[in-house]
Amino acid sequence: MADFDLVIRNGTVVTASDTQHCDIGIKGGIIAMLGRGLAAGEREIDAAGKLVLPGAIDSHCHIEQKSSAGVICADDFYSATVSAAFGGTTTVIPFAAQHRGQSLRQVVEEYHDAAGPKAVIDYAFHLIISDPTEQVLGQELPALIRDGYTSFKVYMTYDLLRLDDGQMLDILALARREGAMMMVHAENHDIIAWLANRLLERGMSQPRYHAVSHARIAEGEATNRAVALAELLDVPLLIVHVSAAEAIEVIRDAQTKGLRIYGETCPQYLFLTADDISMDLEGTKFCCSPPPRDKAAQEAVWRGLANGTFQVFSSDHAPYRYDETGKLLKGDKTTFKDTANGVPGIELRVPLLFSEGVGKGRIDINRFVALTATNHARIYGLYPKKGTIAVGSDADIAIWDPQREVTVRAADIHDNVGYTPYEGMQLTGWPVTVLSRGRVVVDDGKLVAERGSGNFLPCALSDAAKPLGRTTPELAFAAATSGAPLV
Repeated sequence: MADFDLVIRNGTVVTASDTQHCDIGIKGGIIAMLGRGLAAGEREIDAAGKLVLPGAIDSHCHIEQKSSAGVICADDFYSATVSAAFGGTTTVIPFAAQHRGQSLRQVVEEYHDAAGPKAVIDYAFHLIISDPTEQVLGQELPALIRDGYTSFKVYMTYDLLRLDDGQMLDILALARREGAMMMVHAENHDIIAWLANRLLERGMSQPRYHAVSHARIAEGEATNRAVALAELLDVPLLIVHVSAAEAIEVIRDAQTKGLRIYGETCPQYLFLTADDISMDLEGTKFCCSPPPRDKAAQEAVWRGLANGTFQVFSSDHAPYRYDETGKLLKGDKTTFKDTANGVPGIELRVPLLFSEGVGKGRIDINRFVALTATNHARIYGLYPKKGTIAVGSDADIAIWDPQREVTVRAADIHDNVGYTPYEGMQLTGWPVTVLSRGRVVVDDGKLVAERGSGNFLPCALSDAAKPLGRTTPELAFAAATSGAPLV
């Protein structure tokens, strides 16, 4: 009888901290041994000349989700997780999205019903809080946090989602008390609405004006305000999908001050610009919030990835088809205010960063692993089960051919969107074999996992969400009066 179910031999094994040539012995879906010359496995994979990386984690994606405007994502949990797996991702953390008037507990049950029969890789859930009623804050949210839903997102914009500063403070106080991680979509709603209304009054309704209405100063101001609210209560905070230098500077300054403020960015802010939106109706394909900016903003985002301002690189996969179900809700009369907001990217997120980041010397391979896998697991309470290659961790592994050349084509991508913003890009490096809990999910361009074979992952409270214990009089008073215990 073989010592291992599977042995991966002769590869270069990379984690966020180390790079070594060794074999990996897998037993019962768990990494059982790392070393050279391991005993035989029932199955063996020769990874000579390949990179053996932790399966990536996409901690910001929208799957089978209804928007506040009632538009359903093009991807369900089957197509989205298949697409993720082909891109080297083995865990996704989409959102169980509450809309106003809904019970959070009921929302979570509905997302489980959607994901359980379909997902081919493992998944957890963030929550979206849009209706922080007394019932939600007093009972439902604390109970869900204790059940393994330890992170949630709030919005500072969108008419049917946004919270005011007082509501955000209430939720920040709860996050501090319960040890949860709060994520913020930071854009100034009133700036955006003011600009959008004046643009539309003047007949400026084409997609290009989406980027004009979502001014970068709106992102910078809201980021600054979110950080100030978090600082008042000494609560860690993660600012999602950051696109503008103004917001990056706020995050970097907060980190320099010693605050636990984390940053996330996405492929659209490295590889798209406002010029992509400038075409007529087809520009709706590139409309997302915040929007892509310009070349200078792209370089600011690259610097943030290289210098540690950003801890995580996510897709913000928001898949809407280029038709009346998504991007063209009003046909050829669709304005920038009507179109479904978001771009696809769950499959290309990791290959894009590998090719253009590692391949072109902007980041090293260890930071790449941290940005795409390890830091996600650490921040959201899945480490070391997920996000690394270590004895005792789940055998979530992506074997990469670093020399494989791929031309991006929508026809080759496995989501249900029908187009990709990155059509025609030439990438070098691609995952050729992907394992989830020791079982091969993707092998040489073929899916070999069954529908519904992914597992739900309850998330632990993470050290990243712990307050610093700052003790200025203002912080002490705010924490004490919020009901959050002082550290």
